[in-house]
Amino acid sequence: MSVDNANLAALVGSRICHDLISPIGAINNGLELLGMSGDMSGPELDLISDSVANANARIRFFRIAFGAASDQQISRSEVMSVLADMEKGGRLKFQWTLQDGCSRTEVRLAFLAALCLETSLPYGGNVRVLCADGKWTVIGEGSKLNIDGDLWARVSGGSSTTAVTPALVQFAMLPEAAKADSRTVRVEQTLERVTIQF
Repeated sequence: MSVDNANLAALVGSRICHDLISPIGAINNGLELLGMSGDMSGPELDLISDSVANANARIRFFRIAFGAASDQQISRSEVMSVLADMEKGGRLKFQWTLQDGCSRTEVRLAFLAALCLETSLPYGGNVRVLCADGKWTVIGEGSKLNIDGDLWARVSGGSSTTAVTPALVQFAMLPEAAKADSRTVRVEQTLERVTIQF
């Protein structure tokens, strides 16, 4: 079985997330037991608990965004759970308007789009996800957008001289993942809104 670079990166992402989710869950369970036993309390335990919850939320989100995709269905309740956990430790509020489950491939594209929007919303904002007749729209809104036009050109298939760093890898992965699903990404920008469609 041949593996291209995009699939290889997704397989690596899946493996890392899979191997990290269990120990993070175990740490969280241990903290809950310590809290119930009364052996530990106070701001130190709260800080550790918040950090573990944030790490768990990011790993669950990244597992879908950067992991290997498939036609496997993800239920609406699972998506909502992941997004609710992401909201607790992040700057973004999410509105997932779809009422039914979706394929893992579609959710992956929406999550990659959300990560691109997060980069352009340094002070936080709202991300709304819609789908009508198989066409997806992910909208990011905030009071202060930070748009790197050269970087965003990469998302819609244009040329870009901006180096892809680990923090910006979603800008390279979104168009590749969309192409693999026979989709084209389009981006529209205003002063307070970025709209991604695929």
